[in-house]
Amino acid sequence: MIQALREEIAQYGELLSLLEQQRRLILGRCAEGLLENLTSIHAQVPLVAAVRKHREKCRQELASVSGQSESASFRELFALVPAQYRGLLEALADEINALRTRTQQELEQNHRLIRRSVDCLRQMMTRLECRLSQRELGTDPERSPVPNFC
Repeated sequence: MIQALREEIAQYGELLSLLEQQRRLILGRCAEGLLENLTSIHAQVPLVAAVRKHREKCRQELASVSGQSESASFRELFALVPAQYRGLLEALADEINALRTRTQQELEQNHRLIRRSVDCLRQMMTRLECRLSQRELGTDPERSPVPNFC
């Protein structure tokens, strides 16, 4: 069980590191690096899922061996392990929960940053298209008596 929790921490840590790198790449407008980073993230997500599945299997086995329901929570099962391991198990579980929260926050922040970048690009394209249309019509957008709504 302890090894399963440690492995989950390691995989979440790697995912969090990739997400932090992604944020730096977004802010640095490094499209090439971002594509490589996305590939790494897409490879890491199944690894996180696999270690979570393994940890869940360990939880079910511990519940079964202890005569508890397979739906028993980790916290319920921790009370059944020898006292010398409880603190470690609780600390590992707390670390996983903290990493999950930080991972979710990074995902949300990166999503907002990407959305803002896309919105900015759309606005620039709209302005450019409007100015090109005005020039095609033979008007200078900066000297035209017609109000510029672009």
